[in-house]
Amino acid sequence: MTKRMFKLLVFLFACVWLFSYATCKYGFKDVSIPQEVKTFRVNYFENKAEYKNPQLSPQITEKLKQKIIGTTRLRQTNEDEAHYDISGYVSQYFTSSTGITGASTSLNRLTATFHLIFKNTLDETKNFEADVTYSIDFDANLSLSQVEQSKGDEISRNLTDAIFNKIFSNW
Repeated sequence: MTKRMFKLLVFLFACVWLFSYATCKYGFKDVSIPQEVKTFRVNYFENKAEYKNPQLSPQITEKLKQKIIGTTRLRQTNEDEAHYDISGYVSQYFTSSTGITGASTSLNRLTATFHLIFKNTLDETKNFEADVTYSIDFDANLSLSQVEQSKGDEISRNLTDAIFNKIFSNW
């Protein structure tokens, strides 16, 4: 065996070993749940906004339940002893003008605000209340019902994500 061949074999062995045992691991610590937390309860979210979109509250309620079930190890319960008790309500739902061209409005904005009430029954120091808001701009020629029909899922999904992130993110 030549010296060159020996070096090549050593190099190949080193490469095989390196790629077999060395790993690169990265991730975001975006969901932080203490080990002792096992259950959650999402109470029905009321709609206390002056203007009421009748689909918004039930959509957010169900989407949040499904997101927690699909993203965490927590088990849903309807019992009062749930470790995480999540409630709240739609507090604002309104449109405003954001773009004016000449003497008329060219762009409107739909804003939805949710008031979150989070209770951690295992550690009351983690209890909090917070508002999360999502806004979407739309052409002023569209009616509110047209926007709700075309963008309703996006609005409820983004509000759900904001609520989930307020509860579980370590940012």
